[in-house]
Amino acid sequence: MGISTRDDAAVYRLSDDLALVQTVDVFTPVVDDPFQYGAISVANALSDIYAMGARPLLALNIVGFPRGKLPLDVLGEILRGGAAKAEEAGVLIVGGHSIDDPEPKYGLAVTGTVHPQKIVTNAGGRPGDVLVLTKPLGLGVITTGIKQGKTPPAVADAAIRVMGILNRAASEAMVEVGVHACTDITGFGLLGHLHQLAAASGVAAYIRVSPIPFLPEAHALARQGAIAGGTARNFEFLQDKVSYDEGIDEETRLLLADAQTSGGLLIAVPPDRAAALDAALQRRGVSPVAHVGELTAGPAGRITVAP
Repeated sequence: MGISTRDDAAVYRLSDDLALVQTVDVFTPVVDDPFQYGAISVANALSDIYAMGARPLLALNIVGFPRGKLPLDVLGEILRGGAAKAEEAGVLIVGGHSIDDPEPKYGLAVTGTVHPQKIVTNAGGRPGDVLVLTKPLGLGVITTGIKQGKTPPAVADAAIRVMGILNRAASEAMVEVGVHACTDITGFGLLGHLHQLAAASGVAAYIRVSPIPFLPEAHALARQGAIAGGTARNFEFLQDKVSYDEGIDEETRLLLADAQTSGGLLIAVPPDRAAALDAALQRRGVSPVAHVGELTAGPAGRITVAP
């Protein structure tokens, strides 16, 4: 499995019962604390493996750091945060590579495994599937607000907690139940990743705003202009792919395209298994769990957004 379905990771089959899953993810700081930045970076990188229904095993650090401009203690804290999150996930960091870079960057190249018959892809969605979201939206505006000095400390703390949560439990729940498709909500925002899933599956999608969980102050920060460049690009890209109810305001439309860091999983589950998925997620402490819409018959990748 490669790039044709725009899946979250590549899959290479080794045998009838074993496949490798490979991904890489690196980004610049989204929070001020280097330890938290390292932990969030690792949670974000591992998420692509979890979205495929796979188990991450090994990782390599990828580091860019401005030597001589920041104390090496900062780099040490970034790596310590990453190591702590990797240990929580049961992942071994077995090496890596660093370069001198004007702006700090950190992430992982990750290798995992999955049974070839149990891969969860972007392309398996079917009309009628229920769309289940496992983390709140608004991480992009909150982290942008942190950089702009607009995000209240309590709101920043809430976002940091969410970004640090591994998607492992949500992944285990969907594998247990058996679902049709999944993606994680990261840089392309909810609607961008849903568009990819729907397009790869050859279906359309219907989203309702009312059940979608948003982090506190997300709408207020969007109104104050805490919009990342990636979010603006997402919003522009989606213009001819999404139909909005006229009652949905501009801030909400932007938040649906908000570029997330270490966001939740968006799972397409058959309606007769939705309750079982809810129960499996609840048993593992995944919260919030929101049924935000469904896949429908229609033009591939087309999205309708209702109140």
